[in-house]
Amino acid sequence: MEKAQTLLNLQMLQEARETVQRSTLQVIKTPLIHVPHGVIPMKTNCKLYMKLENMQTTGSFKIRGVANQFSRRESGPFITMSAGNYGKAFAYAARHFGHQGKVLMPDTAPASKTNLIASYGVDIKQVPSKSLLPTVEQLVKDQKMIFLHPFDDIDLIAGHGSIGLEILEEIPNPDVVTVCCGGGGLLAGVAAAIKLSGCTTTAIYGVEPKEACTMYRSFIENKPVLMDAKSIATGLAPPFAGSNSFQICRQHVKEILLVSDDEIKAAVSMLYKIGLVVEPSGAAAFAAIVGEKINLEGKTVVVIITGGNVTPEELCHLVH
Repeated sequence: MEKAQTLLNLQMLQEARETVQRSTLQVIKTPLIHVPHGVIPMKTNCKLYMKLENMQTTGSFKIRGVANQFSRRESGPFITMSAGNYGKAFAYAARHFGHQGKVLMPDTAPASKTNLIASYGVDIKQVPSKSLLPTVEQLVKDQKMIFLHPFDDIDLIAGHGSIGLEILEEIPNPDVVTVCCGGGGLLAGVAAAIKLSGCTTTAIYGVEPKEACTMYRSFIENKPVLMDAKSIATGLAPPFAGSNSFQICRQHVKEILLVSDDEIKAAVSMLYKIGLVVEPSGAAAFAAIVGEKINLEGKTVVVIITGGNVTPEELCHLVH
């Protein structure tokens, strides 16, 4: 895995962390809270912490990678593709910096998401999911737009790694860290930050929905795979795993765990009952912990809660 080492090193991660901290986008150092035993129904007795990226600016971790991406590119017009959280962070940043921006969204995206992203002043174009990347490539060519990849850009991955470095400032050597995985940008950044900081014994797990397990299948086939991904956690269901993300995850991630949509719904409900509003995509890693997919007895465990962008109507269908 020599290539993964050249893709991302500790210096790049530390520089990205400083960029994210300095950014005028107001990226915050999110709370890392201890969840006392008994607050959530688990048989296992472990020391559980939650990193609350649902409280981040724009409601998810995505602004971290976006802050680093925008800092390294002079001017637009910029284009991306997104079903939700990345598009929101991208649009927020484009407006903040005064850049022209365009977001391609799948034609299945709900009006609540398209309207929200459009409200930041970017152009929205909806196309079938399979046409997203070809349409982006055509617009890059025809209109000289600059493509910011939503999950496979190295600057983005390095920016997301700032979460891993923040965790280590408070818990220097966790036993287990679980991270939601869609295209793999967050998982790659966090895993690289923790492992390259010298935490050789920390076990890092990615968590994917069973019906959208692109990284899980990529690990099996030892190459990034495409699949018709479907899940209630739409942010974790891109049609393919990123190639840069895959290479970095293959080096630093112990295993990809799978959770069902029902387990994700139950996790959203459980988090709501302890006072946290979390979207399905943000709750998958927590679902793996409460589902006790791995042995956590006596261990110090960190789970990243990645986003809280969910409408009241959606919550009504999730919380029970």
